[in-house]
Amino acid sequence: MAIETVGLVGGGQMGAGIAELAAKAGCKVIVREISAEAVEGAQKRLEGSFGKALSREKIDQAGHDAALANLNYTTDLADLADCDLVVEAVVESPELKHEIFKALDEICTKPDVIFASNTSSIPIASIAVSTTRPENVVGLHFFNPAPVMKLVEVIPSILTSDSVVDTVRTFAADRLGKEPVIAPDRSGFIVNYLLVPYLVQAIRLLGDGHATKEDIDNGMMMGCGHPMGPLALSDMIGLDTIHHVAVAMFEEYKEQIYAPPPLLSRMVEGGLLGRKTGRGIYDYSS
Repeated sequence: MAIETVGLVGGGQMGAGIAELAAKAGCKVIVREISAEAVEGAQKRLEGSFGKALSREKIDQAGHDAALANLNYTTDLADLADCDLVVEAVVESPELKHEIFKALDEICTKPDVIFASNTSSIPIASIAVSTTRPENVVGLHFFNPAPVMKLVEVIPSILTSDSVVDTVRTFAADRLGKEPVIAPDRSGFIVNYLLVPYLVQAIRLLGDGHATKEDIDNGMMMGCGHPMGPLALSDMIGLDTIHHVAVAMFEEYKEQIYAPPPLLSRMVEGGLLGRKTGRGIYDYSS
């Protein structure tokens, strides 16, 4: 099937990034948010990103105008009824995702509509059973910032049909210009299965007082050639996101290496989430 109309449930950092990709690819895009204020925030986020791309000559004026014309916004989930692909990009809450997929299953009219989750940690099969069409449900995990990062993980569950996998993999590669990899349906998939323990261990090292944040980050940048240290990367991703993923992975594997360290839990409880709140492991307020 051809994917021409894409719905996004969630217009935050990740949802807006995916919407930007689809709009630039010529798809009609409908971004659904929970309130008028959230819609305004999503629209500002997308228009700001396209404006930067135009000023940096990453896109010409015609492409800028065409992409913005492809974007539509709503607070009503029912407006996604005719989509070919709906991508859920909300917080890492299994309960919320189940609620959304159940509602989408009732709303979306096309029998071959594809339901995708941008989850970074929750097994797809557990989400798919919220629908009566689990064969149409797949993981489509983009990385932040979605318009820049080349990789996308395509995660089929044991229930996902081969045709759905082929369709989303082709769409990601040929329309969105991404490099898709097929990932196993287990918490963390490929990238976060390797990345999150590394980030968690760096936060644990800091919280236990064994090294300063600067020495930890400089050690990994200058000693291992990483472009960014694990603590700065954690702030960029969002400490709440890392906490959600770590909890999900610990629940799946029951191995201590995945357990969120106390420092991470306290910072999330205190609302110190990283760059998006102006303060996390580092202070971004000045």
